[in-house]
Amino acid sequence: MTDSVPAGLRLPSHGGSPARTLLGRLGMALGLTALVALVVYLDRDGYRDSAGDGVDLLDAFYYATVSITTTGYGDVIPVTDGARLLTTLLVTPVRVLFLILLVGTTLEVLAESSRTAIRQRTWRRRLRDHTIVCGYGVKGRSAIDVLLGQGIERERIVVIDPRAHAVEEANAAGLAGVVGEAARTTTLEQAGVRDAKAIIVAVNRDDTAVLVTLTARELAPEATIAAAVRDEDNRHLLRRSGADEVIISSGAAGRLLGFATRSPGVVDVLEDLLSVGEGLDLEERDVPAENVGGRVRDVPFDAPVLAVARKGTMLRFDDPAAEPLRAGDRLVCLCSNR
Repeated sequence: MTDSVPAGLRLPSHGGSPARTLLGRLGMALGLTALVALVVYLDRDGYRDSAGDGVDLLDAFYYATVSITTTGYGDVIPVTDGARLLTTLLVTPVRVLFLILLVGTTLEVLAESSRTAIRQRTWRRRLRDHTIVCGYGVKGRSAIDVLLGQGIERERIVVIDPRAHAVEEANAAGLAGVVGEAARTTTLEQAGVRDAKAIIVAVNRDDTAVLVTLTARELAPEATIAAAVRDEDNRHLLRRSGADEVIISSGAAGRLLGFATRSPGVVDVLEDLLSVGEGLDLEERDVPAENVGGRVRDVPFDAPVLAVARKGTMLRFDDPAAEPLRAGDRLVCLCSNR
């Protein structure tokens, strides 16, 4: 079930929430009122009401309220020089400050929609070669952690999710987000799909993953699309829909469980490999120009080469088809971050 809120772009906030800002300003206004009331009460002998009586605490608050809001009924007035001086040096500046708070808050509320529109236009104009993550669940968040570990800036990641609270969580993490169904053209276009470099499909249903991939491939024919599915029987559907890479999430988890019963050390190593930026990492590197036409073992890398990526095909380092190395090949290396 999705949240019943309007779909649309949500950008991370660089300041406090509007409600917190308004509450803070209200607190300042009440504090100013209390300050003036306290000072007037301490000098209550210098004030009289319209009946000529003295001023109590309630009268002091009444005087503070009507004075700093510029209402000024005149039924409580300063009658001594000290009270008049107090009104001149304290109440008048507080009145001006109160008006600044009032006018400033009003203008900010009125200008909020315009400022939001300007931020969104600026964000769209600068958005290029970014990564769109469809689905901010466990898979989507894990994919984002890997992207960040690989040095991708948060400003170049856009989240799409039909749940408003999920997009709010993404905003809190410093990511832009779009509330909506990723299978819809309008939603993907709000995320700048036509200028995206990569699209990660991490939704919960395989049929939804197929629809998202079809729509994304139509709108972004040059983008790299990686999709996750639960059922291995649906792998070919994702491939035909335009996915460059398809990950079987349930199968991967099952294989880890199988290893855990017999070879728990293997699971630890695989978990280490999946933790980008620490311990062991897998990294792709270009084949040096001087090694084109040569053998894998002759590449002068400081890390062992595990495989050769060639035009969408992965060849193991010991596969005879991997040699000779060709221009455009990418070498998958086992690196250490310690």
